Amino acid sequence: MTDAVAQETPITDAEWEVMRIIWTLGRAHSSKVIAELQAECAWTESTIKTLLRRLVKKGLLRTEPDGRRFIYLPTVSQTAMMAQMARQFMDKLCDMHKGEILLQLLKDSPVSQKDLAAMRKVIDEKARTAPETVPCNCLYKGEHYC
Repeated sequence: MTDAVAQETPITDAEWEVMRIIWTLGRAHSSKVIAELQAECAWTESTIKTLLRRLVKKGLLRTEPDGRRFIYLPTVSQTAMMAQMARQFMDKLCDMHKGEILLQLLKDSPVSQKDLAAMRKVIDEKARTAPETVPCNCLYKGEHYC
């Protein structure tokens, strides 16, 4: 599985739902993906097959023949795609307020003890070189403080 593709490939909300199923299963026939999606939404079989084809074309899924059917496998990890989406979102925000958003996301998200330990390590490392305040980057000359 390569994560380089994730850095450049945007996916729609519908494609994301297909990918979540395949990431969870690790590999799946289209019939399994169809059954899982139709249990949650009213998408037709042809719509789901179109989404699978798009994801293969984008390089996010690959296929392996299995008799007359295909097995779909992810070519990129869920974590890499989540990180890409988070970076895209954070790039749209004022630098001055990113810390506040990260704090709110932490408060609102379920997090394991292992993840919290890793976060503490990163926070301790960042604390050594972090500036007292982060300037606003919303205007070209940085003349504004949000």
